[in-house]
Order: sequence, then C-alpha cells, then structure tokens
Amino acid sequence: MPFHIVLVEPEIPANTGNIARTCAATGTHLHLIRPLGFQTDDRTLKRAGLDYWHAVTLSYYDSFEELQAQQPHGRFFYASTRATKVYSDFQFQDGDFFVFGKETKGLPQSLIEANLDTCIRMPMRTEHVRSLNLSNSAAIIVYEALRQTGFSQLK
Repeated sequence: MPFHIVLVEPEIPANTGNIARTCAATGTHLHLIRPLGFQTDDRTLKRAGLDYWHAVTLSYYDSFEELQAQQPHGRFFYASTRATKVYSDFQFQDGDFFVFGKETKGLPQSLIEANLDTCIRMPMRTEHVRSLNLSNSAAIIVYEALRQTGFSQLK
C-alpha cells in the first residue's frame, strides 16, 4: 500500500509540482485539499511536475474532513514547525498519511491541537530560518517512511 502526501490548501504551484514529481518517483498518492492557491492547469504547476503527471495518483477534496471520512482507518501524521516530536521518532507503516499545511501559515492550530500525539517536525536551526520549503519537507518525510519500510516499493 502506498504512502500518502496530503497538501491542505497549497498556495505555490511549483511546490505542488515538485511534490507530484516526488510522488511519481516513489509511488506515493497525492491528495489536494481545496481551496488551492492556483489553477491545476497552471503552467508552473505542470512544468514543476514535468512529464510525470501521468504517473501520479491524485485526489481532490473540498475539506480535510472529507478525506478523513473516506479514510477512517488511516494513520495521519501532521507536519508542523510547532510540533514537539521529530519525524524520525515515529515508526511509519505502509499506507500512512503525511499532512502538510499551506506555505504561508502551515496547518490550522485547531488541527495541530487535536492531533498532538502525531504532529511531527524536522529539526533545524530556527534562529536562521522559520521553516523548510514545503516540497523539501514532503520529500524528507516520505523518504524516511520508505527507508523505514525497506524501500519495498522502489527499485
């Protein structure tokens, strides 16, 4: 079963395109939660994803709750700079969902507070930067999950 990357209201088409390319390379399912900050026919989005869009399993939802209702047994991990636990502290399993917020604000505070036990962060020198780029963050976490599961889906 593939891993899942969930983007809640992404704003920058190039980030979503880069994440789509990572999804194509890893067999990860990409879920986009509306509203999106761009049109899905955006030239920048398509260019960032190159010619890999045909290899991406892509789903759209009108709300995060809609996705959760469709995946009632899914394990969701919420990426946030406000999380206290580091992503590598968790043992990921095939089929896990990695949820990322919009580039300018991250995930809603209410979502983080409701899921403190499964909020994850990447360690960094915060005196120099506020956060990592969204597409870099998604790649770091999905590759850690793949490493933990033995890269079973990859050659």
